[in-house]
Amino acid sequence: MNNVSEPLLRLASRVDAIEPFYVMELMKDAQALERTGRDIIHMGIGEPDFTAPEPVTRAAADALHRGVTQYTNALGVTALREAIAAHYRDAFGLTVDPARIVVTAGASAALLLACMALVDHGDEVLMPDPCYPCNRHFVSAADGKPVLIPSGPAERFQLTAEQVRANWNDRTRGVLLASPSNPTGTSIEPGELSRIVDTVRERGGFTIVDEIYQGLSYDAKPVSALSFGDDVVTVNSFSKYFSMTGWRLGWLVVPHAMIGAVEKLSQNLFICASALAQHAALACFEPETIAIYEARRLEFKRRRDYIVPALRSLGFGVPVVPDGAFYVYADTNGVHHPAAGDSGALTRSMLHDAGVVLVPGADFGVHAPERYIRLSYATAYAKLEEAVARLGDLFRR
Repeated sequence: MNNVSEPLLRLASRVDAIEPFYVMELMKDAQALERTGRDIIHMGIGEPDFTAPEPVTRAAADALHRGVTQYTNALGVTALREAIAAHYRDAFGLTVDPARIVVTAGASAALLLACMALVDHGDEVLMPDPCYPCNRHFVSAADGKPVLIPSGPAERFQLTAEQVRANWNDRTRGVLLASPSNPTGTSIEPGELSRIVDTVRERGGFTIVDEIYQGLSYDAKPVSALSFGDDVVTVNSFSKYFSMTGWRLGWLVVPHAMIGAVEKLSQNLFICASALAQHAALACFEPETIAIYEARRLEFKRRRDYIVPALRSLGFGVPVVPDGAFYVYADTNGVHHPAAGDSGALTRSMLHDAGVVLVPGADFGVHAPERYIRLSYATAYAKLEEAVARLGDLFRR
């Protein structure tokens, strides 16, 4: 038996800048309750209840049988990059050079590569508060400083060009946006996004736009940030609209001048995205598969159109109706419950007393997060109805 004590290792200081993902802690509690036999309705994790459709799984099986499972080019399989470019043409009317498309190991890898390529030590990057927590952590991982700007209902929980101008200083390097957004499900109005891009460009900065939920838009035809110039960097994913979360596949669109830098980073940090997932994803763009995805998009819209008025009937405020993704960012102040206005305590009560998982605002920002909860309606319609019934019973006690 080795009695030598394990030495204490000094961790890198960047670890301190990355906070825990609180939703995962709540999920641990939910799983513990489930192990005791409790029935828990999950409306916390942002994962579609739909999985990859049959044409995609069939393509994966075919690729596996053909043995196309070896390393690919660090930028991705050429056929997939061309298919993504064709998707921009068909969905947005945009001409995108396939050479600008970098296939990545999920949108997370795409965001990390973009930040590693553009953010220097101490650079400040503007983003809205609330926002997806990992986005600011990617900036921190690149030794940059995320600057969270309070963005409330009046701004649709998004940055505005005026806010960018007001908060830009000598240390500011760029902006990192998401449209539609997690946690709010709100998009940046195209005219406002164009003004943001122009404002950043005038200051010599970069604009990164996370568009992973863009396929799940409900009230208007979506407009990609690529429409506003070839210098804009966009991030997308096969996880949400394409229902391939665990396949870990995404992509970047970068300016021509960035291709070499991103390729070098990708070669060293990731080698390549999963070859099997890339060959399977080619089937995502077939007409029969797109028809499946569009039917699923309409089902998400149906769920949104149910859950927003249902939440309001329970006393939640929904100050901005989400127009995309599968989230509602709801104000808890009007709920008839002792923990109203304290989203952490309220979500714990909803879990333990009603068996419903929702996410407190603490994950998504630092400006008044205690008021808000995030609800994911990426679950079956019948489960949404049952969750509303359970919460109604809880709030009537």
